[in-house]
Amino acid sequence: MYRKLIENYIPKNEQEEVDKQAMLTFIDRNSDVLLRTNLVSHLTSSAIVINKEKTKVLFIHHNIYNSWGWVGGHNDGDPDCLHVAIKEAIEETGVKNIKPYHTDIIGIDTIYVSNHIKNGKYVPDHTHMNVTYLLVADENHELVIKEDENSGVKWFLLEKALNVIDEARMVPIYTKYFNYIKALK
Repeated sequence: MYRKLIENYIPKNEQEEVDKQAMLTFIDRNSDVLLRTNLVSHLTSSAIVINKEKTKVLFIHHNIYNSWGWVGGHNDGDPDCLHVAIKEAIEETGVKNIKPYHTDIIGIDTIYVSNHIKNGKYVPDHTHMNVTYLLVADENHELVIKEDENSGVKWFLLEKALNVIDEARMVPIYTKYFNYIKALK
């Protein structure tokens, strides 16, 4: 299911072309790509959550990265990437009614993750082979912080959201997705 999703995806730029090939090669060589037990790389599913008007984006302030950013997480054995993205968005924001804008992924990225401590355990440097979806939520719904993962949940104007990102390496990724959203209007 997840391999076909990536295989059928049409890259938007050179970065995605290279990442797509790397992901497919890695998937073909690693049967545990859906699990964190693969210490080199594993599949993750993220989402850009927007309001109905496509003018705001819902970000969380990540504890590990100490920056505002998208929602998402590890597939942990689940081959249904859209399901994972929606589940993570609900868990990380408290918003219960989150729907896909459409069911296609809007992008793929291989993202380097530095070593860190999570739940008292050391996690080595690795990469996330990430697929991203566009989800829609009601901006008036109550937001809830998930304290073990984030220290804030907040809507930002799409035009100003890049200003709150403290991870320079993520700015080109978010820029790619924000340009995609602006083209939908």
